[in-house]
Order: sequence, then C-alpha cells, then structure tokens
Amino acid sequence: MTKEELAKYIDHTLLAPQAGIREIVLLCQEAKRYGFASVCVNPVYVSAAKDELKDSGVKICTVVGFPLGATTTKAKISESVDAIENGADEIDMVINIGAAKDCRFSEVGTDIMGVVDACREAGKKLGKTIVVKTILETCLLDDNAIVNCCLCAKKAGADFVKTSTGFANPKGIDGMPLPNGASESHVKLMRETVGDDMGVKASGGIRSARTLITMLEAGASRIGTSSGAKILENWDETVPVENKY
Repeated sequence: MTKEELAKYIDHTLLAPQAGIREIVLLCQEAKRYGFASVCVNPVYVSAAKDELKDSGVKICTVVGFPLGATTTKAKISESVDAIENGADEIDMVINIGAAKDCRFSEVGTDIMGVVDACREAGKKLGKTIVVKTILETCLLDDNAIVNCCLCAKKAGADFVKTSTGFANPKGIDGMPLPNGASESHVKLMRETVGDDMGVKASGGIRSARTLITMLEAGASRIGTSSGAKILENWDETVPVENKY
C-alpha cells in the first residue's frame, strides 16, 4: 500500500484540550501535505479548519457529546448543527455510554437517531451529505453491549461505528489502568456486526504502522490518530496490507 493510499484511511486528529490555534493550523497543513481523509478537531476550531482547508479536498471532522457522551440528545443535536453550519463535514458523536452499560439500548438508539436525522437535515440545507460516526467507547463495554450498540447505530442510519474517544480511564479490579483505545478484537467484532455496508473507525492508541496495519486487517475502514504524519514518514510501501474496506 502506497503512502497516498494509506493517507486516505486516516483522520488526522488533535483533540487535546490545551491545543491552540497554531497547533490546529499545523494539523491542517500536515493534512494537506499528506492527503489525509480529514482533520478531527474540537468544535471550537471547525471554522478555523474550514479556512485552512479550503479547496484542499480534506474533510473537517469534529466531535459531539465529547468525551463522555453524557449530554442530552437535544444538546448533541444543537452541537452537531452548529458544527455543520461552521463547516464540519463529519460528526463523531459519543453514544449514551451509561445507557449502554445498563442495556437500555432503545435509549442508545434514540440518541443516535436524533443526531443522525439532525445532521442529514442540516447537511441538506447546505447541499452536502454529512457523515456521522458513533463512538462506542468499547473499553467500557462488554461484547454484548458492543454488538447491540453497533446494531443501534446501523438501525439509526449512522455511517460508521467508532471504537474510542481516547479519553476514557478504565481500571481493573486492582485499580490499575487498563487499555483505553482500539483493540483488534473489538474492531473485528464491530465489523462482523455491521457487515460491509457501514464503516468501522479504529481510534485510540494507534501510534505505529504495525498497530495501524492490525486495525485495517481487522476490518477498520478509517483510522483516527494523532500520529499520522509520523506513521507515513516511516511507512514501508512494500508491506502488504489486507483490507477490502
């Protein structure tokens, strides 16, 4: 896989709360240089990213209900519409994680559908199609919940299911930190659940070419990482990658 082909899988991401405008401008410049699929920034920087990426072909992705997913559907809708009006092309929304943990999947589905419908309507007014990704925060869910949340997202008409925010803080029974990002097993489970018609975005902890390849071969069709430039700089184009998505 060439560097150019690989870049099209990557959402070049900067969601750190301390990120300033200089870092966002640099992010956008790198995205244009490498030809990434999108930049993923916090909502406050959507307008700035739009200015930097004008006529570049790089999409603007932002996050909604981030990172907890614990705002109301009405708030997520408002945040989504505002971001779209400011120039966002893709919305990565965090699901109602508490409802998922409680197996209240009808509430999870209603939350996702509210955002998806609002994004479709807001995009229609601007003459463009908005891509909606649903962040499950898989490190906090068991396999049953992951499957059911994927089915909720599919039924609601979302375009992608996504593994992680990268901001969760799971701990084991001994109080020690557990991994909080994408895992090969969860990506495989998500792909098996949604089939070939939806996207699967792996994000969180993807900092090397080896990890990125693992996620693509597990079934990911988009990768969220803040290490995209580093990965591409060290990419070996002779490495075979099996991915049909």
